[in-house]
Amino acid sequence: MTDTRGSILDALAEAPRSGEALAANLDVSRAAVWKHVEALREQGFTIESGPDGYALRSVPEYGGDAIQFGLDAPFEIAFHDSVGSTNDVARDLAADGAEDVVVVAAEQTGGRGRLDREWASPRGGIWQSIVLQPDRPPATIPQFTLAAAVAITTAAREAGVDAGIKWPNDVLVSESDGGVGADSDAKLSGVLTEMEGEADRVEWLIVGMGINANLDADELPEGATSLREVLGEDVNRRLFVQRVLETFDDLRADPDRILDAWRERALTLGREVRVETATGDTVVGTATDVELPGTLLVETDDGTKRIHAGDCEHLRPA
Repeated sequence: MTDTRGSILDALAEAPRSGEALAANLDVSRAAVWKHVEALREQGFTIESGPDGYALRSVPEYGGDAIQFGLDAPFEIAFHDSVGSTNDVARDLAADGAEDVVVVAAEQTGGRGRLDREWASPRGGIWQSIVLQPDRPPATIPQFTLAAAVAITTAAREAGVDAGIKWPNDVLVSESDGGVGADSDAKLSGVLTEMEGEADRVEWLIVGMGINANLDADELPEGATSLREVLGEDVNRRLFVQRVLETFDDLRADPDRILDAWRERALTLGREVRVETATGDTVVGTATDVELPGTLLVETDDGTKRIHAGDCEHLRPA
């Protein structure tokens, strides 16, 4: 969103304004104000013209300027109708030096999850990637993945979905009753982080999030659910994205909170798990804790195993 367009929306959110008053306050022409108002109308903003000037009546449910409007976090929204992958677009922006940009797409035609698994990304979902340039050592980067899972889970719970996190970053919800902790949990969201850097510095970091928002069961892969399926109605994706981004921004500013916040929302801790590690080993036991920067501790017959990366499966009770 341009600064001028954002200022127009901020002014109209307070009270109706005439084109003349807006032009004078923003030091632009009345024609420029009219063009910005028309552009906002084309995006779905309801802006009426009356005796008191322009009046903002409603904000669209989704779109770049809609998400930007009222967002209490220092991110720029780059909205696309359709892309192959928001992570791919974000990677190009990162290579050009972009920072704190969120690439959002109405749909992805080539979405992917961890281990290059296909991720169905039709219209109605939330598909976004955050471009970051964190001044952190590479070893601490897994914290951003945990923070993203916490942010998504927080927004889901505030929307009325009792979601939880499977290590390290899958957001799940019970298939049976919308609560967490059942034997069979359906996937609501996933996080895919990608990084470029050297041994002692991070050049850029991409935090990709795929959230099954307003999708029907026949649009979802096996083992997945959506906010719509759990709630029985659509969520406002604009407000949901804003809440995710604001929570993520708060956590990255105070990283000491991330681990405890993750533990509070974790489904994995205390569960019997099977983990296929990044080195090809299989670890079976009870997940007991996570430690910085996101290492899972599993108690096995051979003692405590520390797993830095892997694919975790929750095992049903015997």
